[in-house]
Amino acid sequence: MRTLFGAVGAAVALVMATAGAGAQSSPETPAPGSTPKMAPDVYKNIKVLKDVPADQVIPSMQFIAASLGVDCDYCHDTKAFDKDDLEKKKADRKKSARKMITMTFAINKDSFDGKPKVTCNSCHRGANDPLATPPIPAPESKSEAEEAAPAGLPSADQLLDKWVQALGGADAIQRISSRVEKATVTTPQGRQAAAEVYAKAPDMRLAVMHFKNGDNVAVYNGHAGWSGLPGRPPRALGSVELDGARLEADLYFAAHVKQLFQEFKVGAPQKIGDREAYLVVADSPGQPPVLLYLDQQSGLLVRMVRYADTALGRFPTQTDYSDYRDCDGVKVAFHWTVETARPESRFAYQVDQIQQNVPVDDAKFEKPGAPMVAAEN
Repeated sequence: MRTLFGAVGAAVALVMATAGAGAQSSPETPAPGSTPKMAPDVYKNIKVLKDVPADQVIPSMQFIAASLGVDCDYCHDTKAFDKDDLEKKKADRKKSARKMITMTFAINKDSFDGKPKVTCNSCHRGANDPLATPPIPAPESKSEAEEAAPAGLPSADQLLDKWVQALGGADAIQRISSRVEKATVTTPQGRQAAAEVYAKAPDMRLAVMHFKNGDNVAVYNGHAGWSGLPGRPPRALGSVELDGARLEADLYFAAHVKQLFQEFKVGAPQKIGDREAYLVVADSPGQPPVLLYLDQQSGLLVRMVRYADTALGRFPTQTDYSDYRDCDGVKVAFHWTVETARPESRFAYQVDQIQQNVPVDDAKFEKPGAPMVAAEN
């Protein structure tokens, strides 16, 4: 199980969003029981997200960008504007964004008890200008998780047990104490770079992509995580991001899944690529669901969709798995793609070399102490 914390590419976008928001300091995750910092305590010029925890700001900006089909530079990068009207356009776009956020907060407060039922995506659907006229045919309104499953399908327990057995069985899975992978990653722009993933049981992971201008890094050490870009200091992951990092860093995720969630239901089957897959929706009260798509023939996981709850709505991350091979008695996916709702966010990974049960120093998973530097290659 791996998605490089929703892909190192997602970490890159998150760091970009930090810069655009004018961060004063990194919103370190508060200790249990402590009062979290609010957005105005960490970020400059906060106008409408004053009552939002600081670690919700970046995921919320990601949600806005995905809903409008734009990137951070739409409002924050000076290269997006002509010099003469730079400041006016930036101000206008930020002013519009603030008005829209205020509007959606008011609608949800007045009509939905404050729950984010109406979001940026309700109207924009990935377009800068909202679509006022319904398309023909109208899009399906129900999500995959809400679709009713036909009668006669296997139970969730049966599907999850088959997944574990397809991987090699719980005992074989838990005999793996570490995994080191060397891979080639293809970016949305078609560039290729070397990537490495270090995983150590039970829940530590380091992922790094080597580019000419430096390394992109995402790390989780079992209780905290960080991401970094070349030339920038590492940024601590907030609580919303840590939920995803914690899930994906579990080396024994398939064997642990029944312990991690309280409720499971079988959704309507879906076709993933050329494979027919069963859908198992894993859920716990107060948390967004995780969608697990399991190959009807092999039982192996072919897609996982997870969500991050932001102040403005849920932000999805989708990972597709393929090219499973036997490694020390356990099936491992040698190819996977990670994609979020952001434009040009699809990263594809192909494993070139894998080693398991090799020594991995715990120091690899600690907080990076300096800005990421250029790799030698």
